[in-house]
Amino acid sequence: MYSHSNIQISMRIKGFLSGIIIGLPLYLIFSCSSTPSTNQIPASPAKVSHADSSQTAPPLKTGAERLEKYMALLKNKKVALVVNQTAMVKQTHLVDTLLALGVNIKKILAPEHGFRGTADAGEHVSSYVDKKTGLPVVSLYGANKKPSSEQLADIDIVVYDIQDVGVRFFTYISTLYVVMESCAENKKELLVLDRPNPNGDYVDGPVLDMKLKSFIGMLPLPVVHGLTVGELTQMIQGEKWLKDSLVCKYTVIPVDNYTHTTEYILPIKPSPNMPNNQAIRLYPSLGLFEGTNVSVGRGTYFPFQVIGSPFTTDTAFSFIPVSIDGMSKDPMHMNKKCYGFDLRKTTYKKEFDLSYVINMYALTSDKAGYFGKNNFFDKLAGTTLLKQQIIEKKSAAEIKQTWQKDLAVYKAMRKKYLLYTDFE
Repeated sequence: MYSHSNIQISMRIKGFLSGIIIGLPLYLIFSCSSTPSTNQIPASPAKVSHADSSQTAPPLKTGAERLEKYMALLKNKKVALVVNQTAMVKQTHLVDTLLALGVNIKKILAPEHGFRGTADAGEHVSSYVDKKTGLPVVSLYGANKKPSSEQLADIDIVVYDIQDVGVRFFTYISTLYVVMESCAENKKELLVLDRPNPNGDYVDGPVLDMKLKSFIGMLPLPVVHGLTVGELTQMIQGEKWLKDSLVCKYTVIPVDNYTHTTEYILPIKPSPNMPNNQAIRLYPSLGLFEGTNVSVGRGTYFPFQVIGSPFTTDTAFSFIPVSIDGMSKDPMHMNKKCYGFDLRKTTYKKEFDLSYVINMYALTSDKAGYFGKNNFFDKLAGTTLLKQQIIEKKSAAEIKQTWQKDLAVYKAMRKKYLLYTDFE
């Protein structure tokens, strides 16, 4: 225990039936109960997973599962939980687990995608009362993203337990940051129950230019930051990144038997469009397309595993995004044929791979509209340079060289806050 005072596909193959939807839906449904969730990612038998670790490695225990390490911190206290569908203690949700143990939970604070993880990316989420538990669910992705003083007035301690994917523009770490800040401002304790980072075995990408700060990037981190949320909590405090150098009284419960070389297959989908490990591993590189006119497969059953647009016509693969309940209600290029590439069987690289965004720019017939009309691409990249470098036809190697100095400084800083054996 560490204490501190301080994100209708069809294949266009000759002879195949065009327009047929391929694949089976992976439903993103869960409820607070002791029954097993149906919202599970199948683990590859060749990898180490939370549910089925290899014979040579001791089983992982997430922070939430190490109840003996933190129950005393919750005794006789009024508790708020920052959780979503990933906050599981084996087969039981953390809310149910703590209620069964007599913990006085006053409310749930829900991040992007909501408490049950079914809202679209960027969708406004309203507050409500959970029918199962009777607990109020306060949205942190609606009227406000940061807990207000009023919302924490009846709380002694806030518990944060959300599975992250280790990418700067995945907004759960922005929620962590604003929760830390609110706890510091209102003199509330924070308990962070740590979980493995499925992209925690490398660090890459440009460090955020803070002039581009937004909720998809609030901290000076590279795109792939290589930290668990527990380690990031320590960095936020240690680097005095909270407003006015505020000090948050926090405790981190680390993952047992985890290192940054552990291949971790998430047992629960972290968001509606992260259906499997392939999507999670490709997400750091494909996430940039959210700032372009290229679809990443939202509106298919293979999001972040296919890319394409109506403006790319010289490819053998195509798909048609459609509205899918629980995944994407109004996807980009809905009901339009998008030409591009199928990456479902591509071997991912442990790097921020620029080849995808560079190649799709080269193939598009709409170069003027490729990056959109706003600066969302810049906010995702964390720099205004990348867009211009792609337009100027710089190679991936040339582009990557321009951020190495800042990345080296970050890597050295990161070492100070690690809780687990590193990958290098």
